[in-house]
Amino acid sequence: MFPLRSPRHKVGGINILARIIDKIRLDAQGKLPEGYHVGFIEGKRTFDDRVCRLLGVEWEPFKARVLQGGTDEEILDWCFQNGRRPDAEHIAIWNGFMEKRGWNDEATAGFIQQRAEAGLAHREDIVTFFDLMDVEEGRKP
Repeated sequence: MFPLRSPRHKVGGINILARIIDKIRLDAQGKLPEGYHVGFIEGKRTFDDRVCRLLGVEWEPFKARVLQGGTDEEILDWCFQNGRRPDAEHIAIWNGFMEKRGWNDEATAGFIQQRAEAGLAHREDIVTFFDLMDVEEGRKP
């Protein structure tokens, strides 16, 4: 079984948060799979960056909180206390945006390039970054 949860796995109704928690923990243990990145990349928007912006928390304190331990829900509660708590509508908009990222948007060119680099250019059923992550990790898109 792949050590990262699907980007579609929700914590508190929020996509990709569980995956980022997994990446932080695996990275700290020296077990993050090769080719995976955790945190921010200067000049680029990462999903890690986007989650922090949604929750109104800075990366380093968030990372430190994850490494303190606790459940995903306890970490999310910390985010709500130290950042902000998006309402249900904001979360629904966020999830819709993230689930479709790479499909007919400004990230499409990058998505197509990453899909080709993964040797999956022929897979027309892979149309979003979430699909690509799932397929690369052995899950159905």
